[in-house]
Amino acid sequence: MEFLPKLVFICLLLPLVSPSPEPIASVASNTSNKDNINKLSHKLLFEITIHGFLLWASMGFLMPVGILAIRMSNREECGRRLKILFHVHAFAQVFAVLLSTAGAVMSFKNFNNAFNNNHQRIGVALYGIIWLQALIGFLRPHRGSKGRSVWFFMHWILGTTVSFLGVLNIYTGLQAYHQKTSRGIKLWVTLFTAEVCFIGFFYLFQDKWVYIQKQGVILGTESVRPSIDHLAPPKEKQKESIAMVSC
Repeated sequence: MEFLPKLVFICLLLPLVSPSPEPIASVASNTSNKDNINKLSHKLLFEITIHGFLLWASMGFLMPVGILAIRMSNREECGRRLKILFHVHAFAQVFAVLLSTAGAVMSFKNFNNAFNNNHQRIGVALYGIIWLQALIGFLRPHRGSKGRSVWFFMHWILGTTVSFLGVLNIYTGLQAYHQKTSRGIKLWVTLFTAEVCFIGFFYLFQDKWVYIQKQGVILGTESVRPSIDHLAPPKEKQKESIAMVSC
């Protein structure tokens, strides 16, 4: 009779001690999931790269080119060059909107849009402002009309906002790419920073280029401001005038 309780106790302990086949199955399923993640990561990495290239071509290249073109046209007097610069501005902005739309569609279709990071939030706001800017551009009133000043201010402020947010979102996109893929982005950040600096320098330089050229030229219709050279004669001339007065 004492053997029976021991036998029951051993039978109860056997399921706890005996190896279970479930860990093997879970290990196999985890390995399978890792393989699937690795297979998807190559496709996802390619889609992220295409998305980044489209948005860089839109916000980091075509938009600045269009802005520089219309900025250069402000001081252009030749009608043919003025027309060319205006068309460069228009086509660059239109293609920038189309590329940004393609990048946005790719993002909504293929990526996890939880909107829990700055890149996605800025991207949504930027996409809306881009299309609003394009709509305002197509509704441009004729020069001299009453609403022209208001339209110009809105077009300018939206263009400035798009340029700033576009550059900022490229930086946040590179940071998101690094967090998602663990790949280095130092080279791309350096190259894009160099591009932004060059565009900024060219923007400021072309605005002052005509003024710099005029520094060495006195135009007939331009009033000459008195300078120190005009106000104070050289010392040698002062001495000669004093000697003539004394004689």
